[in-house]
Amino acid sequence: MISELHIREMIEEREENFSPHAVKSKLSRGRLKDEEPDPIRTVFQRDRDRIIHSKAFRRLKHKTQVFIAPQGDHYVTRLTHTLEVAQIARTIARALNLNEDLTEAIGLGHDLGHTPFGHVGEDVLNELYPEGFRHNEQSLRVVDLLENDGQGLNLTWEVRDGILNHSKSRINTLEDWGVVNTLEGEVCRIADIVAYVNHDIVDAIRAGIITDDELPGSAIALLGHSHRERVNAMVCDIIENSWAVRSAGKIPTPAITMSSPVLEATASLREFLFERVYNLQSAQKEVYRARKIVRRLYGYYNEHPDRLPREYALYSDELARRVVDYIAGMTDQYATRMARELSLSKGRTKVR
Repeated sequence: MISELHIREMIEEREENFSPHAVKSKLSRGRLKDEEPDPIRTVFQRDRDRIIHSKAFRRLKHKTQVFIAPQGDHYVTRLTHTLEVAQIARTIARALNLNEDLTEAIGLGHDLGHTPFGHVGEDVLNELYPEGFRHNEQSLRVVDLLENDGQGLNLTWEVRDGILNHSKSRINTLEDWGVVNTLEGEVCRIADIVAYVNHDIVDAIRAGIITDDELPGSAIALLGHSHRERVNAMVCDIIENSWAVRSAGKIPTPAITMSSPVLEATASLREFLFERVYNLQSAQKEVYRARKIVRRLYGYYNEHPDRLPREYALYSDELARRVVDYIAGMTDQYATRMARELSLSKGRTKVR
């Protein structure tokens, strides 16, 4: 029998060679509901697989990252962003001798709760829903409740913590990022920045919004002129400046961090993107259309709760919460199609 091979136990034994600051699978704080151990996979490998096989993960391929309805096949989607984050995070975790499986699971699950139309959809739901909307909190709600017909994925505490705490408000300081309780979670949070700053530059150049020559000169001189060079420079800097996490006693509180020059250069690129790309997006007709779609859907389903899928009645007693859960789970294509159907029936049904 497979259980007699003790495969999981051998993997857990190898983890004893991890950094003393790494999370060991067998020392996980556990799941919301107890389960029998898997004979082959550690708890974090099991979490990774559950995320990959979830419906929410599949839908990421049709959710906007930054550019809504771009004309081209090579723009980043929410799915490709997620894969880039997981890859960058795994590279850093492996170099620092942290738990790569935990890191990968957090990276793959961190954006499961993102709305259609990227941050535009998130902003609209945050404006409309009285309790506010934050995609990291919705991602946790997805894995705890909405997936698996209301049973959730029953992930470990460490993966859930990393998903909830992956967001950050700014990049020019590392002190205001909030609390994440594992170094693997910190790795995913900084990998998220490395991924989106660099792929959003490439997409903006591809879209003709900016050119290479317009990028901040001091940042490019330090990090490199190509996407590959910049990612490599950031990742190597993170590994070098977080190297002490490999050994106990080197620093009182180990942390995943960048050097001051690279952090400043990365912040400069991010500020440039806000000024020249993200903020200008709000004036585009695709953004106006996306905002209109999300507002229409929110108003309609709050007025017509009987039109919500029946299973959403199991997720909350509050109507607005059920509406938010439904809309946040939509892909760009599905949200557009539903709004179009509502427009066609406007003569028969009042739509706000």
